[in-house]
Amino acid sequence: MRYFKLKAALICLCFYLTSCAQNIPSKEHQIAAAVLAAPEKDRKNASVYGFDAKGQMLLLKSGTGNLICITDDQTKEGYKAVCYHKTLESYMERGRSLRAQGKNSREINEIRESEAKSGQLKMPEQPATLHVYEGPEEFDPASGTVDNAFYRYSIYIPWATSESTGLPTRPMTPGGAWIMDPGTHKAHIMVTPPRG
Repeated sequence: MRYFKLKAALICLCFYLTSCAQNIPSKEHQIAAAVLAAPEKDRKNASVYGFDAKGQMLLLKSGTGNLICITDDQTKEGYKAVCYHKTLESYMERGRSLRAQGKNSREINEIRESEAKSGQLKMPEQPATLHVYEGPEEFDPASGTVDNAFYRYSIYIPWATSESTGLPTRPMTPGGAWIMDPGTHKAHIMVTPPRG
């Protein structure tokens, strides 16, 4: 009896893993979905990270441009792609590495802060932008679009403060720029244009 239960469980697991693998879009689909977060002139030459059949992140396309994009994660509802300036890659890669080690968000933040202060983690010397394009709908490969998606931006300026930039720590108007995490390695200007 145990043998048959084990066999049934293994069959179910195989079907589950097969269906997960089938849900990973093609390389071309993932690249097209990722670069929507980039300004149009930068899309062709952007580098792109995506996912393999096991859901592991890997480099799908090595570009010659200044932006690195990460495609939508199909295991999550809706759509979200990000593109960031290449000078942020050390910061982003360190976060991915620590998360793969099982670190939580608080631990990742503390480790990167410590490493950035010591100079071990290289942060941008000039402002560097991260573009986010997201929405509740899925990417449509036929049209190459995402319905009801919207943009927002983060401009990283490590160690910047309200005093050093003149920016408020909360938006003063809808969509107004403000500085988040001031005085830290991940200080950044937030710009969230009003939707619609």
